[in-house]
Amino acid sequence: MRQRACGVRTLAAIATAVAVLVSAEAASAQTPGAPVLPILGDPLATSVAPFEGTTATPNPIRMTAPPQNPFMAPNGRSNIHDDAYMTDTYRVSGPLGDGPEISSLFARECASVTFDSQGRIVTICVGLDRPVLALLDPHTLQTLAAMPLPIRNLTSGSNPFTDFSGGGYFYLDDQDRAVLPTNDRHILVVAETPGPGFAVSRDYDLSGVVPSDDGIESALPDWSGRLWFVSRQGIVGTVDRSTGAIHSMQLPGEGISNSFAVDETGGVYIVSDKALYRFDADAAGAPVVSWREVYPNSGIHKPGQSDAGSGTTPTLMGKNWVAITDNADPMDVVVYKRGLGVGGSRLVCSAPVFQKGASATDQSLNATDRSIVVENNYGYTGPAATLHGGVTAPGLTRVDVVSGHCRTIWTSQERAPSVVPKISLGNGLVYTYTKPQRSDGVDAWYLTALDFRTGRTVYRRLAGTGFGYNNHYAPVSIAPDGVAYVGVLGGIVELP
Repeated sequence: MRQRACGVRTLAAIATAVAVLVSAEAASAQTPGAPVLPILGDPLATSVAPFEGTTATPNPIRMTAPPQNPFMAPNGRSNIHDDAYMTDTYRVSGPLGDGPEISSLFARECASVTFDSQGRIVTICVGLDRPVLALLDPHTLQTLAAMPLPIRNLTSGSNPFTDFSGGGYFYLDDQDRAVLPTNDRHILVVAETPGPGFAVSRDYDLSGVVPSDDGIESALPDWSGRLWFVSRQGIVGTVDRSTGAIHSMQLPGEGISNSFAVDETGGVYIVSDKALYRFDADAAGAPVVSWREVYPNSGIHKPGQSDAGSGTTPTLMGKNWVAITDNADPMDVVVYKRGLGVGGSRLVCSAPVFQKGASATDQSLNATDRSIVVENNYGYTGPAATLHGGVTAPGLTRVDVVSGHCRTIWTSQERAPSVVPKISLGNGLVYTYTKPQRSDGVDAWYLTALDFRTGRTVYRRLAGTGFGYNNHYAPVSIAPDGVAYVGVLGGIVELP
């Protein structure tokens, strides 16, 4: 009977996955005003607890606020990592306990979530065919406006499940405009219009400097308003927003798989699969290398990473530091001095995290002035890795910089296959998205809250069961009103 039950459950999980993908044609337009359809769950998952743990008591965290980039939406609303420093922290309090779950089926993953000045969700929902820029009602998840973007370039040999170029990253600017790279190697500035709707207000064509077999990973403004961009194959460039003038350079033999950070001194911090860089612009606005630090690298493309490199978007800490993970075995959290000139070594400290042979991440570090939270993604090779009860290696760890040393404070055994976790300064919780090990083969996904100070699991709150609730590298995002959202393969989940 047990074998038969497992077989039935496996067939049900496959049927659910197929149903989500088949519905892509119907959902592809994300038609404004269309009824909100819930994401399908596993019909056999009847024994999953909807809530485990206790309601949290807020215990705020002190942190120096990252400076506001004048060309981006307010911190906490502007991009996948919350601000120009890429801290992955929110000043608002997120959910403290149980509540209703709302989901919207798009058959596209709405990963990068931002919030406009009216509190509406501006997101790019990425499918196997193409991304769609969408404006969503933050309470009902109804599509208010949608703009299909250029189709994905799947002929370049990249893995569609780990290639985040052409829409995986974007930012919302200070005028509620989405600034986004496209799969035809342009950067678009898209404004909201009455109705509501979208309209392209500026189009920068980068196809002359980014070849057809490459893709633009991310674009961000520095403090002067100059646009910076990076490509999958290691091109670093700038765009003058007024004239459209483009300057670029190629990192020889190096690729870039994630976004980057910028600070108020003009520094642009980029990690390739070989080294961490600081770039600055010269008098003509062209990118120049200010310093380069090679980090320890095992040379292994570990399961859970998009390349054989760091896997992290650099995170800026306070006024002086920049943090990444390396690709050693076991992986280390590494902190460097980020200034133009430093006395002695640029390395501040490093600390190994997780187990040898089972440590990898493809997520930005969460950081306060002196504390870092890092997540283990080892074993996540794609959606199939977590089907039919599959799990990944456990671990979230907090590392503090204390008197020039990296010190491990706690390690949680929660399993977070691929989410970007977030810290709420308002309540002292670390939010992650977990898939615990189960004996019944059910694929249950939870919004999970950890105590920032101790690492204790405060609660797990069920988001859903089955293939459609896999977040696949999308973050936890917290709205200005404290509601949490998670992009998933089926669309998006709202957790008030």
